[in-house]
Amino acid sequence: MMLHIPQVLTAQQVAHMRQHLLSASWQKGVVTAGVQAAQVKHNWQLSAQLALAQQLAQQVREALLAHPLFMSAVLPKQVLMPLFNCYQQGGHYGNHVDSAIHYDAQTRLPVRTDVSTTVFLSEPDEYCGGELVIEDTYGCHEVKLAAGDAIIYPATSLHRVQPVTDGQRLAAFLWSQSMVRDDWQRHLLFDLDMTIMRLRQQLQDSAEVVSLSSHYHNLLRQWAEL
Repeated sequence: MMLHIPQVLTAQQVAHMRQHLLSASWQKGVVTAGVQAAQVKHNWQLSAQLALAQQLAQQVREALLAHPLFMSAVLPKQVLMPLFNCYQQGGHYGNHVDSAIHYDAQTRLPVRTDVSTTVFLSEPDEYCGGELVIEDTYGCHEVKLAAGDAIIYPATSLHRVQPVTDGQRLAAFLWSQSMVRDDWQRHLLFDLDMTIMRLRQQLQDSAEVVSLSSHYHNLLRQWAEL
């Protein structure tokens, strides 16, 4: 499931982050790439060891965990600390699939990457190109969102970032392990949760709404891995 999550970060938060990121010391993204990804990764990345990167990452992570759409769609068990990248002067990232396992920077415990998230920090009209292209069974989907908005999508997806031919594209990105491993099951639970929320606005906690809520939680109980 792909989902656009609007206004994860406020305009003030985006401005604060950009002010610090524009003057930060960046390293070549290939430094953190695997053997295969290194052949197609041409961007800049902020070292996760920097105090600035850790402070900004915590802000992004907290904002996502406070957003009801992110929580409902991802059903997170573990959310890795966000990283930051920059594309400019033709920078791009060719077709790739994210690594299945990452290690938490603090605990060093393995985290299965079920869901990928990108939070855009540049406005679409500030750079040319730079679309995030995600491929699934329905074709290719180009994503270029407003600053502060996020896109979530299955980490199993083949995806790429188109060359940025003018301007600068700043973004945060991260991975989550979901309590529900299967993407289709997460999709069903999300749709059911959204339906329950809409019905509750119309019918409050009627017997029918309570019954649907019971079905939701029983499915989650059956599918969740804790």
